[in-house]
Formats: sequence, C-alpha cells, structure tokens
Amino acid sequence: MGTKVTHRRYVPYSHAHYAGNLVDGAYSLGLFGDVATELSIVNDGDEGLFASYSDVQFRAPVRAGDVLEISAELVSSGTRSRVMHFTAYVVARGAATKEAPGAAEVLDPPLLATEATGTVVVPPRS
Repeated sequence: MGTKVTHRRYVPYSHAHYAGNLVDGAYSLGLFGDVATELSIVNDGDEGLFASYSDVQFRAPVRAGDVLEISAELVSSGTRSRVMHFTAYVVARGAATKEAPGAAEVLDPPLLATEATGTVVVPPRS
C-alpha cells in the first residue's frame, strides 16, 4: 500500500469546452486512467482494467492553460482488485493579458481540482 504515481500535464486550449476556457470534468477522469495504468504496471506488471469509480468530486475548475499534477495512490489490494485514490491539482495557470498573452503563474499552494476513488482489476497471478 502507499505506492504512488504522479504525472504532470499541460491542458491545451483545444480542450476548452465552455466559456472562460473551462474544460469538462471528463478530462481529469481520463488522466486518472493514465496514472492508474502506470500504477498497475508498477504494482502488478500489467496495465489492468479500470472497473469503477466509487466516488468522484469536482472541487475547482480546470481551464485550458492550466498545468495539472495528477496522482494515483494504492489504497488497498485484493486478490485481483486494486483500490486507488486519485487527485488532480492545478499547479500553474495561464494569466494572459493583452500586453502579455503568454503570461502564467505558479499556484502556491496548488488548487485541488478533482479527486476520486476507483477500482482497477488485474489478471490473476500465475
């Protein structure tokens, strides 16, 4: 237990779906699938298969131009099931102005945008 995997990802403007450059919640869930896959490989030597979420909380908006830090941590392990806790933090955010269209800022502290608990299943060990 406690094994953790972390990725960082820039959110491109092509993913904005709503006013204010908001990105839909499914974007974070897709990234959770990526860290779950790596954690399954590290823990079990197999990509595993995402079976379900038992809880998903959208706590703050994710916007195009954000830099996200996405983590998966192994919470419990059954014979074939692995329960993981996921977080997506905004660690940097675009802060464009007319004079500086590429301006951005590091968020200190980072902003918790999404968290979830999910289960991945892996093949039986031979």
